[in-house]
Amino acid sequence: MEHSVRQADPQNQPASDARRITAESMLHYLPGTLAVPLHSKMQDLVVLRFSHRSIVEPVLVPAVVEPLLVWVLSGEARVEERDLGGDWQASSVKAGDFFLTNTAEPYEMRWHTQGSDTFDVMHLYLGLPLIDQAARDVLGAHAAPVTFLDISGAQDERLSGILEQLRQELIDERRPSRLFTHNLAQALAVHLVRRYIDPHCSAQRRNALQAYKLRRVIDAMNASLADDFSLANLAQVAQLSEYHFSRMFKRATGLSPSHYFIRLRMSRARHLLLETDRSIIDVGLEVGYSSPSHFSQVFRREVGVTPSSYRQT
Repeated sequence: MEHSVRQADPQNQPASDARRITAESMLHYLPGTLAVPLHSKMQDLVVLRFSHRSIVEPVLVPAVVEPLLVWVLSGEARVEERDLGGDWQASSVKAGDFFLTNTAEPYEMRWHTQGSDTFDVMHLYLGLPLIDQAARDVLGAHAAPVTFLDISGAQDERLSGILEQLRQELIDERRPSRLFTHNLAQALAVHLVRRYIDPHCSAQRRNALQAYKLRRVIDAMNASLADDFSLANLAQVAQLSEYHFSRMFKRATGLSPSHYFIRLRMSRARHLLLETDRSIIDVGLEVGYSSPSHFSQVFRREVGVTPSSYRQT
């Protein structure tokens, strides 16, 4: 059903590649039919609607950087999931059920529709800055990045209410409001932080970089997106050696400092591409790329499309 995937990506990477991809890149992996392209044209929200048929052979689902919500719009199906090499776990789902995925590892899925040939789902990816903002609002200004529980085939009346409003705004309205959509995305992020934080991951982070130091480092990263990445400078902000800083930062965020820095650059670039008329060259310069071709290469690798294609979607 949901976030299902082909056996290899467009760059011919092997199916076992565990590198986490971005929400936009998932389009290149899905075996289902894109029923309605609901790209919300927002920095922190990607919404897609798919129609799925039964599939017998397992599909590999790559790990996605952003937390993924899959909401069943119509139809019924028996969905099976497993970790690579693990046992299958099955759940029967119907309209209103949801899946929440926040894994750093790829996994496999297969499904069988029941009662009809297809069932429709809505995929919703919330950007890390939005989740981070919700965590600081709910848990305090120095809250560390959060990880969510993995949920399969559950019901949540409040969550369904928010998702239905998003569906109506993005599908039924001729000219969807960015402000209204963003407010709904914020409400959804707050609800997820309140209800679905993984306490096990929170406990693991006790040995990671402290929340107040992590916040200082991320603030320093955001303030220097146009500059070259400097591990030494960031380690100094955290008052740690470069080795210990790198290790503790990755424990806290799941990404190396350099990769997290690139993700912040791409988040800023996405915002500028959608919200301003500045040239792609200027956008690249603001996030540290003096070479337009290098900027386009990194953007395509991280986001899944070129900067010009992203602006036109």
